[in-house]
Formats: sequence, structure tokens, C-alpha cells
Amino acid sequence: MAENTQNPNEQTQEEKVEQQKEAVKKDARGLFNSGISFLKELLDFREDTDRESTIELIKADIPFKGATAWILICSIFIASIGLNANSIPVVIGAMLISPLMGPILGMGMSIAVNDIDTLKKSLINFGVMVVLSVLTAWLFFFIFPLKEESSELLARTKPDIRDVLIAFFGGLALIIARTKKGTIASVIFGVAIATALMPPLCTVGFGLAIGKYDYAIGAMYLFTINTIFIALATFLVLKLLKFPMLRYANSAKRKRTAQLASFVAILVMIPAIYTFVVTLNESQAQGAYENFLANEIEANENLYLRKPIYDYENKTIKLFFDGEITEATASDLQNEILKYDNISDFKLTVRGNKARGIDQVSKAYDRAIAELDRLQNTNEALNTQIIDLKTKIDELNKQLKESDKKALTDVLSYGSIAKDAKIRFPDLAELGYGEVLKSNFLKVDTVKVIFPKWKFQVSDSLDALRVKVLQEWITKEIKADTLYVE
Repeated sequence: MAENTQNPNEQTQEEKVEQQKEAVKKDARGLFNSGISFLKELLDFREDTDRESTIELIKADIPFKGATAWILICSIFIASIGLNANSIPVVIGAMLISPLMGPILGMGMSIAVNDIDTLKKSLINFGVMVVLSVLTAWLFFFIFPLKEESSELLARTKPDIRDVLIAFFGGLALIIARTKKGTIASVIFGVAIATALMPPLCTVGFGLAIGKYDYAIGAMYLFTINTIFIALATFLVLKLLKFPMLRYANSAKRKRTAQLASFVAILVMIPAIYTFVVTLNESQAQGAYENFLANEIEANENLYLRKPIYDYENKTIKLFFDGEITEATASDLQNEILKYDNISDFKLTVRGNKARGIDQVSKAYDRAIAELDRLQNTNEALNTQIIDLKTKIDELNKQLKESDKKALTDVLSYGSIAKDAKIRFPDLAELGYGEVLKSNFLKVDTVKVIFPKWKFQVSDSLDALRVKVLQEWITKEIKADTLYVE
């Protein structure tokens, strides 16, 4: 029988390692579960939902008559004036007082809870709202004499993917605020500004008034995007919150209503999805086109783009250049556009202009001549500065030499005086001399000072006498007006 040579201590150690691993896994699972629980508690808003109050508030905002209609008319006029004047604050103010959001929320809510009567009211009021808004805007722009195509008006004629996202997330924020116990008014006002339902309707009226129907179509397209995605967000949130479905006593009617609501929901979803895909594709194509211009044309110093024409509907790009464009250059651009997936199927047309090429060369020559003249003028100015600096340096050198001569003279003069002083005053040990700055705090003067040091101490009276004699003698020798003794 084989002998068991395994050490019991080693086996215990392995068991401890396994236990530690299991403990770590258990802690990790606990941490993960805690994080999930925290996120659920943080993001869950179902417990804070007031279902009955939400439905009542949405239904109360659906009717569109009397004071509400006049408020809409006034806000449309204000927004039209703001768009015409290119004034963003005025447009924002008009959006804050506009009652456009009620019927849209009503459509999303009625589909979510299977309320066919509320859906009918919402659709009717929504139609009246749109027609009244467009007629009001058309009347303003038709009568008003100033019809400039401001940037704020034109910004509403070409929606893109960002408008889809703004409408959807704005709708989410709005319906979540509506369902909360104690509606958050600031959110409702913010969504009214962000989703911008009113400016597109004003732009529709503007396009109809000036006869540019493509503006009207583009603006109505943007308004449709906002409407569909706000209603879609409302539908999804109410379904997520499990709002109670409306029940009918007549089972046949209930079934028909449920089928109709489902059909309408699908109808809303189809254009919403289609709109999202179309605007996404258009935005991607626009981005690819701008990258193509930046990377392949603007980065090439030999190409002078005069006018680009981008047509997404017909899938064409036309580029008109100043200067002659060779077949090799045109072929190279045709090949380069294939690298950009979203516009690779576009038809690219490249046109050059030989006469423009001569003009471009002439302009380049003129620019070169002007630059040469500028450099020559700069060079002359620098030469003048160099001459002035040389003159100043010569003057400074001259002053420095004169100062050195004077200093040497002073040194020689002081040496002679010091020798004579030693003879005249045998008890003088040292004699210092210099010019120092002295101030009475009103002005500063340069004065001459001597610093005598005597071998022997004497009485004050005798010391004052010998200092006085020394001062008078040196003052006379150096021909100074005033001489101080320290």
C-alpha cells in the first residue's frame, strides 16, 4: 500500500486560499448588487408618480378655444416678430407663453391608455392649433413690409438628427415632470424652449407668404419631427409607468378601441422611425461632404475652390474651381470621394476656369510684389534703427572714456593731497575721501566727504580744532564749495 506523503499543513493552506477566493467573489457580487440597487433607487421614478393627477392635467391642457386661442395668436405674432428681427430673447419669450404642448401630450397619453375619445379631441385641437398658427404667421409676414430671410428663420428649414434627439429627450423630460407629484414648472418651461414648436410654424407662414414653398415644407417637416417624438416619448413613459388602460363596458367597442389605438401607435412609430433614419442619413452625408471639402480640397494649396453645390436629394456634388483643372486632378477627386461612405454614391462634377487661373496667377504675383515691398520697407526701417543704435553706442563710449579720464584725474589728485596731508598732520593715521548721496527727504544731492582717522585720541576741543584745520585745508586744495567730515 502506497504511503500518503502529503503534508496536512499544505492541504490546509490550499483550503485557506480557496476560502479567500470565495470570500472575494462573494464581496464582489455583493458590491455589484449594491451598485445595481443604488442605481435602481436613484433612477426609479415610479413611486413618485401621480397617475390620476397626470391624466387630469394633460386632459385639461388639450382644449383649444377662447383665451387659449388668443394666447396662441399673440405668441405667434411675438415669435414672428422675433424671427424677423433675428432676436433670440423675443423668440424664447414667445415659446414660454405658447400653449402648443397640450394636444401633443394628449395624443401620446390617449394612445398609451387606450382612450379613443381623448385621442379624437387631441387630434382635432392639434389640427386647429396648427392651422391657426400658420395662418397667423402668414398674415404677419404677408402684411409686414420687412421680409428679410434672417438666420433664425432659415435655421428652421433644414432639420437634422440633432432636432430628433432634442424633441425625443425634451418629450421625455416633459412627461416625466408631468407625472411627478407636484409638477416641476421649470422643466415644462425649459422643454418649451428646447423643443421649439412655435418657430417652425412661424417659418411655415413665412415661406408661404414669400412664395418659397421649400422653406414651408422644411419647417413643417421640423414641426412634424418635434410633434411625433414628443408624443412618442409620452407614449413610452406612460407605458413604462404602467398607466391603467381605459376599460369599456362594451367588449366589442373595447376591442375596436384597442385595435384602433394600436394602429395609431404603429402609425406614429413608422414616421418616427422613418424620420429618424432619414435625418440620420442626411446628417451623416452632410458631415462626410464637409470632411471631403476640408481634407481633399481646402488642405490642397494648389486648388482654389470658388463655389461648391451640394444636393442631397439628387445625390450630386458640383465643384467649381478658379484655374485650370487637369484630368488627373479631376480623376483623383473622383477616387477620393469613394473613401467617404456616406457620399460615395454621389455624382461628382468638377469644373475649372482657365481664365480664372490666369487671374489667380496675376493675383498671386501682385501679392508677392506687395509682400516684397513690405519686406523692403521693413528692412529699411531696421537699417535706420541700426544706424541710430550705432550713434548712441559711440556717444556712450565717448562719455565712458571722459568719465574714466576724470576718475583717473581724481585718483591722481587725491593721491597728492593724501601725501601732503600726512606731512602737515603727522598724527593722521588714515584719510578717506569720496562723494556720497545725501537727502533731506525733499531732494537728493551729491556731497564730498572726508573720513579722517587719527593715531592718538585728544580732548574734544583739540580734536575739533585739528579736524577744522584739516577740513579747511582740503576744501581749498580740491576747490570744493562744501566739504563734510565724518
